[in-house]
Amino acid sequence: MTDYEAIVERLKAVLNASRKIVTLDGSVVNSMLLELADRIPAAAEAILDANKKDLDRMDPSDPRYDRLLLNEARLDSIASDIRNVASLPSPLDIVLEERALPSGLSVKKVTVPLGVIGIIYESRPNVTFDVFSLCLKSGNATVLKGGSDAAFSNIAIVELIQSVLMECGLDTNMIYLLPAEREAANIMLNAMGFIDVIIPRGSQQLIDFVRKNSTVPVIETGAGIVHTYFDKSGDLEYGRNIVFNAKTRRPSVCNTLDTLIVHSDRIDDLPLLVEPLEEKMVMIFADEPAYYKLMGRYPEELLQPASPEHFGTEFLSLKMSIKIVGSLDEALDHIAHHSSKHSEAVIASDQSVIDTFMKRVDAAAVYANTSTAFTDGAQFGLGAEIGISTQKLHARGPMGLRELTSYKWLVTGQGEVRP
Repeated sequence: MTDYEAIVERLKAVLNASRKIVTLDGSVVNSMLLELADRIPAAAEAILDANKKDLDRMDPSDPRYDRLLLNEARLDSIASDIRNVASLPSPLDIVLEERALPSGLSVKKVTVPLGVIGIIYESRPNVTFDVFSLCLKSGNATVLKGGSDAAFSNIAIVELIQSVLMECGLDTNMIYLLPAEREAANIMLNAMGFIDVIIPRGSQQLIDFVRKNSTVPVIETGAGIVHTYFDKSGDLEYGRNIVFNAKTRRPSVCNTLDTLIVHSDRIDDLPLLVEPLEEKMVMIFADEPAYYKLMGRYPEELLQPASPEHFGTEFLSLKMSIKIVGSLDEALDHIAHHSSKHSEAVIASDQSVIDTFMKRVDAAAVYANTSTAFTDGAQFGLGAEIGISTQKLHARGPMGLRELTSYKWLVTGQGEVRP
């Protein structure tokens, strides 16, 4: 049997398993997830050993290194997220609409699983746990295609998940990890009839590749090119704290600040606004007015003139750009031109500015006077998340349990025939 044939056979098994998931009682699903969470500490040594093999192959200065890294604290957080998912209400069999028709028919619109969800992702082994827990809770089977960077980590995690499935008397084909080789991705992207939807998580290059090459429907979870606009009415203390948190909390994730936009009326406050960033050695690429304002007020070795490519860039590291604008409209135009439609924020005291910004900015999550670091399924009360959808069809923003469902119509009659 060729590799292609072997993969297709496994995909058939996953499809069959997906038909079993919808028959499971919610208590069975929750028990399995809680057992998985409880087993993570005992499996931590094996998972971290596998993760070290992956880390040893990557340069620590690579922005992906932090995304790849697992440790006991992160495993504890993952286990907590899984327990949280188990505690959430089921997103299935929810009646969205119900009506009695003049014909005598009873019509209901109810939530159902998508079926088999394919996830293609890069250097984030925590995604393996997140995706499985959310998919199982929402009645979906899972096909995973991780990057070669995290191959050892993903194998160890899926082995743990499948061992818990087996102990709970469930079909281990509810989750399938494809080989790490690129050829497997091409099979996945053309698995019509076996996979219902594919969700890419990773760089813009990965997302573009999936969108261009997939014959299976795709939900884009886009890269984050994130802006924060500090208005002339902005509170300086708010601004200092928000900018510091949005840039430095976890620089390698997609909700991290990339470009700070400052109204020219507040340019004198710019040195104080970015002063906290010195502590984390944040490199700033400043446009001409910002550069001259920061000269001598921000460390010389961390300040460079901005080039055009520094705007519209997802840095994924302790780097950011600064743009000075003369008006709210100019800030909105800059965001519209460079945004990936992920997360955008305004810092302002003027309510009319906030209202205009919230209405006109086209993004999955729009913030006023708070940090874009909150764009996260758990922070939004969704448990964990599959990703942050930046498109407008089916789902937008953090994709939690409800976003992993579709619906169907249930029609009941008493012998009616259509005239």
